[in-house]
Amino acid sequence: MSFTAPPSSDSPRRRRGPVVGWVALIVAAVAFVVVTLLPSPYLIEQPGPVFDTLGQAEYQGQKEPLISVSGHETYDTAGTLDLLTVSVLGNEQTRPTWLEIVQAWFDPSRAVVPVEAIYPSGVTNEQVDEQNAVDMQNSQKSAIAAAMIHEGYSVPSTMTVSQIGTEGPAAGVLEDGDRLVSVNGTSLETNGDVDSLRALVAKNGTDKAATIVVERAGAQVTEQVTPQLVGGQPLLGVGVSVDYTFPFDVTLKLDKVGGPSAGMMFALGIIDKTTPGELNGGKKVAGTGTITASGSVGPIGGIRQKLYGAREAGAQVFLAPAANCGDVVGHIPDGLDVYSVDTLDQAVTTLTTIADKGDTSSLPRCTAG
Repeated sequence: MSFTAPPSSDSPRRRRGPVVGWVALIVAAVAFVVVTLLPSPYLIEQPGPVFDTLGQAEYQGQKEPLISVSGHETYDTAGTLDLLTVSVLGNEQTRPTWLEIVQAWFDPSRAVVPVEAIYPSGVTNEQVDEQNAVDMQNSQKSAIAAAMIHEGYSVPSTMTVSQIGTEGPAAGVLEDGDRLVSVNGTSLETNGDVDSLRALVAKNGTDKAATIVVERAGAQVTEQVTPQLVGGQPLLGVGVSVDYTFPFDVTLKLDKVGGPSAGMMFALGIIDKTTPGELNGGKKVAGTGTITASGSVGPIGGIRQKLYGAREAGAQVFLAPAANCGDVVGHIPDGLDVYSVDTLDQAVTTLTTIADKGDTSSLPRCTAG
């Protein structure tokens, strides 16, 4: 008769349970570190500060009016004409963690975007900030011009090449100080601005050279430049400064905010301050959109975040660029009345209709399709 001893407590089968448990614990710990500490290849866009163009804001350490006017009568205003901003969590060197990315993914007021969408390859944080500051300065000039043109003034403009990319399409062709006269026969000398230039270059495309007339050393010179695609947009590879001859002085002051998206709201604020009555009917109005000197309202980034920022600031009415309607539909926070605009004239008409308690049913809105 044989006898088989029972397995000892030290057998591999009995030890497997604790081993598996330790492995699971280690995996969980590693996953926790990855999720909470390791940076991701993404950044997070979220609602940023809101500024009332009719009010005051911090500027170089003290409160200053966002819009100041001299040489023209000004009028009392009421309500708000808020411009909206988007804050970006993280930068090229410091990224959000995976935990922060997961949290943002389920927050409708925030958006997860690739780092390259904010900081293109080969571009430093400082260069991005510098370009945003230039865009804001040009946008402010365009806003002043658009408001004055809306009020019937003539506003001559001068566009000058101020920077040329060393490897861009204009390198060796255009020169610093060249004054832009026309692109493909369209003049840039009246109501011209950076957005107008970009639109002409985009219309030209990248499959052929654009005919660019510049004034150089007192003579007009015709050059051929083939735009290159950068970030999905045809560009000449130049920086341009724009100067206008204004009939009266308008000063815009806003610190630490970059980009061109405040243009339309600055223009509306100028119009409200320099014309009788309350353009917004005393309501809290918010909006966003680039502006050209001729009054065209263009699309901006971060429209969803700006919708939520407007709601949090107490806005009742929101003016959205028509070109952004695809991102507006289905993402409007409760309590916000959104109208679609593609020109400054249309934005003024929308506000005056609301202020006068007129029929708003015929005003353009963002709709599906």
